[in-house]
Order: sequence, then C-alpha cells, then structure tokens
Amino acid sequence: MRVIAGSARRIQLKTLEGMDTRPTTDRIKETLFNMIAPYLYDCKFLDLFSGSGGIGIEALSRGAEKAVFVEKNPKAMSCIKENLKRTHLEEQGTTMIMDVMTALYKLEGTIQFDYIFMDPPYGNELERKVLEYLADSDLLAEGGVIIVEASLETDFEYVEELGYSLIKMKKYKTNKHAFLEKV
Repeated sequence: MRVIAGSARRIQLKTLEGMDTRPTTDRIKETLFNMIAPYLYDCKFLDLFSGSGGIGIEALSRGAEKAVFVEKNPKAMSCIKENLKRTHLEEQGTTMIMDVMTALYKLEGTIQFDYIFMDPPYGNELERKVLEYLADSDLLAEGGVIIVEASLETDFEYVEELGYSLIKMKKYKTNKHAFLEKV
C-alpha cells in the first residue's frame, strides 16, 4: 500500500500482518480521492477505524489541514504513527488509541470535521451505531460529508430516518462507499 498523490506521493505505507485489518486497496483509494480531491485542501478529516492510517494520510498528503486517526488496536496504532513519520505528516496528524464511540465523545465540542471517513469491521453494524451518534452531534461541519466503506451487502436504507441524505453510492467488486450528508 502506498500514498497515491500529493506531498507524500509514492511513499510505501506499513500495514499490519494478518487479517486484523483490511487496508483499502490503492485502486479504491485512488477512486475515492479522485471524487473528493477538489474539496480536501485545508479541510479537517476524521479517520475512524483507521487501521494503518492510509486514508487519513492520503487526505493529509493531498492538502488536508488536519487528520485525526482513531484506532483501538495498539499494533495498528503503531503502524499509523510510523506511517505518519515516514510521510513527514506527523505534525498534522493526531492519534487517538481508543474505541471509536469514546473518541467521538471526547472530540465533541473541540473540533468540527469536513470529512468523516469510517471503515468499520464488516457485519457488526458499527457504521449504524456511529451514524446514530453523529446524527445528534456537532462533529460534522456544515456542508461536511460522511463516507462509509462497507461490504456490498450493507444496507443503508435507514439513513434518511436518522436525518441524512445519501448523496452517492460507489460500488466496487468487493465493497462500496456511501457518501452521506446531514439534511
């Protein structure tokens, strides 16, 4: 896995061995960032269930002002910190080694994010739990976008009930990205 574009372009990122995380492939990451690149400059980016940090680091490399990485696995967090150092982006990156729900609560009232990206473990409905929390939260800036990476089977029919609009769904061979905004 590598950084696709920006200041850290082509730098290889360290990933965890084994099946504890599933890094977003370079091809999917490139497609995602081609869609949001024009809006990244100077934005604040929240990377939930960060894994090795590839998504948040890509955002920083492409001009995001700040990225917060939330990951509860200590080995994964070591990867994130090493990758931030490798890419010389540690000044703009903040790491939080804790459960995502705890991190959201701690961040409340301190910052607003233009993008909130999450790639939770599949099949546990963690994305729904996070979306339920964010529906009544001020963490998403006005005009901000939530991007959920999920399995192809994940159903997002409930999001309107929570006060979101599904603005785009991008499907790939193995997974999909749902783009949401608050109504």
